[in-house]
Amino acid sequence: MKRVLLTMPGQATLAESLCEQADLQTGLQAGQMELRRFPDGESYVRVLSDVKGADVAILCQLHHPDDKILPLLLLVSTLRDLGVRRIGLIAPYLAYMRQDKRFHEGEGISARYFARLLSQQVDWLLTVDPHLHRIHALSEVYSIPALALTAVQPIASWLRANIDKPVVIGPDGESEQWAARVAEATGCPYEVLTKERFGDRDVRVSLPHVDAWRTHTPVLVDDIISTGRTMLQAAAHLQAAGLCAPVCIGVHGIFAAGALAEMQAAGLRVVTSNSIPDVSNQIDLAPLLAQGLQHLL
Repeated sequence: MKRVLLTMPGQATLAESLCEQADLQTGLQAGQMELRRFPDGESYVRVLSDVKGADVAILCQLHHPDDKILPLLLLVSTLRDLGVRRIGLIAPYLAYMRQDKRFHEGEGISARYFARLLSQQVDWLLTVDPHLHRIHALSEVYSIPALALTAVQPIASWLRANIDKPVVIGPDGESEQWAARVAEATGCPYEVLTKERFGDRDVRVSLPHVDAWRTHTPVLVDDIISTGRTMLQAAAHLQAAGLCAPVCIGVHGIFAAGALAEMQAAGLRVVTSNSIPDVSNQIDLAPLLAQGLQHLL
């Protein structure tokens, strides 16, 4: 069975690594395509590889999804016309997961609508650490096989190779489970910042057992870094308690305008996975994605 990977613009580095990892396990080979825009802004799609009868995987991270979704759907329809056997979507970052309920009257539940749209177009979905909150599993909204992997092990491998005596810090109680999983995989301790409220404007944040971690490197871990405010505030509390500036790790570096520069200006080392291309990428998801592909293919 011929298996072809087509890559949307911007993810060539991850695609190359993924093909190296997946070739031995699944026989996945890089395919060629052309995607550009006409002067009027419409998309032009051309598949240059022979894909008839093939299983095709499309690598497309969905950060800024509104710019990507129509070219993606045009590519899918083109592949169907060319006689492919199956089409799967590898979306290391999966968009439209936050609006998972109707918060205000008249709103749409875009997480469900987007899932319905993709389920009608592709045969399977592979992603990493989607933002699951009120939706507890992708199967609740996706009607196709949808595999959500976690970057816990890649993060742990990076920590073991790069950080001396790490202690994983959860910025709040909601992050405890995530911090515990990363710490367990790394083989290091973890702690969670606690908040005490003494009034409407009087909130005290502290680190239990702070004296035990003065010789460790604090590591803040989260699934998404957007504005960076959570990590900046947590870092300030850690440094006020006498610890060194923490390493900040995010699976998905979305980074609102100026966020990364602000974190770096505060003396923070910021590390992300290559789910979204960025200068902060240091954690390669290709081995993890290759394992998921082996399961789906």
